[in-house]
Amino acid sequence: MTGGGEERGEAVSEMRFDGRVVVITGAGRGLGRAYALLLAARGARVVVNDVGGGIAGGDSDIGVAGAVAEEIVAAGGQAVANADSVATPVGGRAIVDTALETYGRIDVVVHNAGNVRYAPLAEMSYEDFDSVLDVHLRGAFHVVRAAFPVMREAGYGRVVLTSSIGGLYGNRNVANYAVAKAGLIGLSNVVALEGAECGVKSNVIVPAAVTRLADGLDTSKYPPMEPELVAPAVGWLAHESCSVSGEMLVALAGRVARAYIAETPGVYQPEWSIEDVGARIQEIRDTAESWLLPVVPSAHSDHIGRSFAMAMGGK
Repeated sequence: MTGGGEERGEAVSEMRFDGRVVVITGAGRGLGRAYALLLAARGARVVVNDVGGGIAGGDSDIGVAGAVAEEIVAAGGQAVANADSVATPVGGRAIVDTALETYGRIDVVVHNAGNVRYAPLAEMSYEDFDSVLDVHLRGAFHVVRAAFPVMREAGYGRVVLTSSIGGLYGNRNVANYAVAKAGLIGLSNVVALEGAECGVKSNVIVPAAVTRLADGLDTSKYPPMEPELVAPAVGWLAHESCSVSGEMLVALAGRVARAYIAETPGVYQPEWSIEDVGARIQEIRDTAESWLLPVVPSAHSDHIGRSFAMAMGGK
């Protein structure tokens, strides 16, 4: 059995972030805190952003972000705390400005901030729907919108947005969360496309860990699921050596995998009826020889081009 690079006789050099400035939202606890500690230990100067609120959001405590920043500094690293909310354009700009005013640059954005408000679909209030989108999805836009022009001008950037298996596959009682997490995939893809020519890469982390969001659940039979098991995948996506853009990495209980969207080749006919679709639905759904279209450089046009080719070829 082979293990790490050293066991295979390969020289392994530590991936460092010396000179890099990293903004991490929701970094006061759980996953975000693990990311901040790891990247700071590898030399990053970290803006620890966290409003310090409860799971549902709505309150604030600068001491939560401050404690993580102090922990980093005590260990010999560099960090500054920020308690602005990602939920507004002003807050997103203030978070980015903290990096620029303190360290003079911004190289990495990891959007991890989140809240949860549970309710069945038929009972979910509009306020609870918007509150979750404000933090997860609009919050990502607010921070990335402020950071992207700076990264583009510098010719370098790494963006890591946080989705969820709830965004990929859905879950009960979290329509707001599922919508927000699915939307983040689309946002990351746009950042990846628009950033391709200027050294900015964007990817999605799909993490799972036992944090305060698991309060009330019986986790006694879970395998190890500490946030520290997720942090290395985020660290790689945030590193200058990251070789992918417009992709999704899953990190759950020690498993790191790629999630991706694919299409079946489908079926071409010059005309369709409802009955035709029903009659050929198994062929339409056949996943053999599926298309995997990389976001960067050209999934959008490849999707259209392949479809047109089938139409023009008559099959």
